[in-house]
Amino acid sequence: MTSRYQCIYFASKLQSNPAYISIIAQDPRLLPNSSSYIVVHTTPSHTIAKYTRRPADIEQSHTVPAMGFEVRRTSRSYVRPAAATPAGSLELSAIDRVVGLRHMVPSLNVYPPRGCGTAAGEGQLQQQSPATVVREALGKALVDYYPLAGRLVGGPGGPASARVECTGEGAWFVEAVAGCSLEDVGRLEKYPFAIPEGDLLPDEAPGVQPLDLPLMMQVTEFTCGGFVVGLTSSHSITDGLGAAQFITAIGDYGRGLPKPRVTPIWSRGELIPNPPKKLLSGPLPTPRTFQLRHLTVDLSSDSIERAKSQFLQSTGRRCSTFDVAVARLWQARTRSLRLADPSTRVSLGFFADARRLLRRRGGGGGGAGFYGNCFYTVTVSAESGAVAGADTAGVVAMIRDAKARLPAEFARWAAGERVEPDPYDLSFSYDLLFVSDWTRLGLDADYGWGTPSQVISFAFVPFMPKAIIGAPPAPKAGARIMTRCVEEENSPEFRDEMEAF
Repeated sequence: MTSRYQCIYFASKLQSNPAYISIIAQDPRLLPNSSSYIVVHTTPSHTIAKYTRRPADIEQSHTVPAMGFEVRRTSRSYVRPAAATPAGSLELSAIDRVVGLRHMVPSLNVYPPRGCGTAAGEGQLQQQSPATVVREALGKALVDYYPLAGRLVGGPGGPASARVECTGEGAWFVEAVAGCSLEDVGRLEKYPFAIPEGDLLPDEAPGVQPLDLPLMMQVTEFTCGGFVVGLTSSHSITDGLGAAQFITAIGDYGRGLPKPRVTPIWSRGELIPNPPKKLLSGPLPTPRTFQLRHLTVDLSSDSIERAKSQFLQSTGRRCSTFDVAVARLWQARTRSLRLADPSTRVSLGFFADARRLLRRRGGGGGGAGFYGNCFYTVTVSAESGAVAGADTAGVVAMIRDAKARLPAEFARWAAGERVEPDPYDLSFSYDLLFVSDWTRLGLDADYGWGTPSQVISFAFVPFMPKAIIGAPPAPKAGARIMTRCVEEENSPEFRDEMEAF
C-alpha cells in the first residue's frame, strides 16, 4: 500500500508563525529536501515520526495537533454504479492527455451543522447520516457518469495516450468519524488546521495505483452534526467545472431528485480539437522541486472594490475580482523576489474556460453537459521592473490584455497553427506563477444540508509555484488567496506585500 507522507515545518527566527505543510506523495523522493522538516510516515494503522537534521535557528516546533482530535475511518469500499452501465474503452481528448494533468486534485467541502431546508426528500435525510446519503447518491450518479467508475489505463505511448476502461468497478469511498466538533477545530477556517487535511481526504485503495482511479471520496462526520466531504479526482478526466458538474449531480440525487439537472456528455473526440502536436521522445524531464511555503491571505471586499474603481477611472474599463486578486498576487510575489535586473522577465499563467469558445466554433449543443478538460492556458509575461513598479491598475491591464487575446489564440490552436508558448506544454520554473480560480467552479454541492461554508483546495505540487483563489468562509465576503509560491528567503516580504493590500 502506498504510504502518506506529511511534512511538518518548524518555525524559525525568520517566521512569526509556524506553518504546516502536508504533501501526499506516492514517492517520498518527491518531498523537498529540507533540514527544517520532520517527516511523518502514516499508514491506516500507525504513525511513525522521524526527525531530520535540526538547524540551530529553530526556536519551536509545530507538533501534530490531531493527537487530541482523532479521525477514525470506519468503512472503506468501492461504490459501484447503482444500475448497469456500458462497458468498453473511451478515448481521452487532446487536452485530457496532457502529461502535466496526470495528477489528482484534492479538496475539502466543509458543512456546518444545520437543517435540511426544503429540498425534496427532507424527511428521509433527517433519518440518515451524511455518509449514507452521499454514498447512495454517488452510486446513482455513477450511472450517468459511468466513466468515473472505470479505470485509467496507459496506451502504447504511455500516459500521453491514456484512455478510460469502463469496467464499472466503482469509485473508492471512505466513511469516517471525528472525535470532536467542527467548532473544536475552528471550523477549519485557518491553516494549519487542528486536524491534518490528510485525515479528511480518502486514503488509498489497496492494490490500485492512485492515478488509475478517476475518483475517491471520504465523508467525515463530526460530533456536532457537521461533516466534511473530501474529494480527490483525476485531472486527466475532468477539469474544475467538470468535477463540479459531477458532485452537483451527487447532490441532486442526495436531495431526492430523480435525475441530475444537467445531463452529462462524454464527446471528447467531437468537441475538443485534436491539432497536430510534437511528439515527445525519450523520458519525461524531471521537474525541479522547490521548498514552497504556505500562506493564506484574505482580501476584503472593500479593497477589491477600491481597486476596481481605480481601474475604471484610469482606463474606462471594468475588471473582475479575479483580475484584481491576481494582479495584487503577481505584483507582491514579483516584489518579494527582489530580482537584481529589472529587465528580467517574470510570467503568470492561468487556465481559462474554453467552453464558450467551443460554442462559437459550433460545437454540438454548445457543449452543454461536457465534463472533460476544456481550458486554454493564458500566459502573461513582462519585465519584473514593470510588474513591481506599476500600480494595481497597471498590472490589471496586463492581465486583461492577455485575456482579450484568448479567442484568437484558441482559434489558431484549434486550426492546427503553431502557438507560442505552447498552451499545453505545462512546464514550470520559479519565475512563473500559476494561478487557479476556484471562485466560479461551483464545487459547493448541496447534499441536503445546504451548501458548504467553505471549499478548500490542496491542489499544490512542489514543482509549481502556485496560488488558488477562492471564497473566504461564509458569511465573510471578499477573496481568499491560498498560496505555495515562494521559498523561505522570499516568504517574509511576500507576506508583508500581500497583507498591505
